[in-house]
Amino acid sequence: MSRSLQAAVLLLFLAGWLAASYGVRYGLMEDARWVGLCTLPGEYWQCQVRSLLGLGIHFQLIAWGALGLALLAQLVAKRPGWWLALLALVFGLPALVLYTASIGVFAVVLAGLRLVRQPSKG
Repeated sequence: MSRSLQAAVLLLFLAGWLAASYGVRYGLMEDARWVGLCTLPGEYWQCQVRSLLGLGIHFQLIAWGALGLALLAQLVAKRPGWWLALLALVFGLPALVLYTASIGVFAVVLAGLRLVRQPSKG
């Protein structure tokens, strides 16, 4: 696969992931109907997901995980570092959307910088 095709596939995947993150935010977290449906515990599995995601957002687990992966990607050389940066982006984009943008933005920038870094010669 050519390098430009790989970049296009990566950008399409990240755009889809960003759209899915917005779907979770506006379809599950902020939709008023879930507030009424989730008053009875254990009634819907979506309520459990919403509750766990709310705890993850409250404790900023997604954002700190993305930042940790992005920092680790800066230290790891070659392909493993590139894959860590991609994983940091996978966690960082939802962190931007799901109320932890202050930390998530650093993770996304660091991961993006690692993804475009030229491989070292030697």
